[in-house]
Amino acid sequence: MKATLLLSVLASAAVSLVAAAEELDIKITQGVECERKTQKGDKVSMHYLGTLADGGKKFDASYDRNQPLTFKLGSGQVIKGWDQGLLDMCIGEKRTLTIPPEFGYGERGIGPIPPGATLIFETELVGIEGVETPEKIIYKVAEKVEEEAEAAKENLAEKVANAASEAAEAAKTFVADSDDMDGHEEL
Repeated sequence: MKATLLLSVLASAAVSLVAAAEELDIKITQGVECERKTQKGDKVSMHYLGTLADGGKKFDASYDRNQPLTFKLGSGQVIKGWDQGLLDMCIGEKRTLTIPPEFGYGERGIGPIPPGATLIFETELVGIEGVETPEKIIYKVAEKVEEEAEAAKENLAEKVANAASEAAEAAKTFVADSDDMDGHEEL
């Protein structure tokens, strides 16, 4: 009984995670060819313009300060939509990220961002610490950019589904191990 309930909850969570991951919209607006793309753990410098999807009001822009934002990608220093949406980028590449609340500031909001807001960020990768900025940036044609954006979305959804599957397998093992414990049926 408890095993069935636990697996049902995990399956529901996995479906929700995959659906949410598909809502993070990544559009490559200026594709770039490169040998080294961003990866989790990189210290990156990004320029950005942030607006609210509802009404288009600007809430922040690094361009206004003439100072890119520098942070460690994939470490939780920025919102989840950035940690996931800025992976596999080349220096000089530009992306527009449409970030649903669960990948942004959620229901709490922050400063000029209201609770439950969908955010739109126009981003530009300025640099990756330890990676030399190319002397000449080679831009991609629009068709190839669209194909790669679609592949990036599929890769993100696959990673989320794999993580949920691994969690479900771990839960099965835990439940199977705990079912063998006589006298502890309440667990």
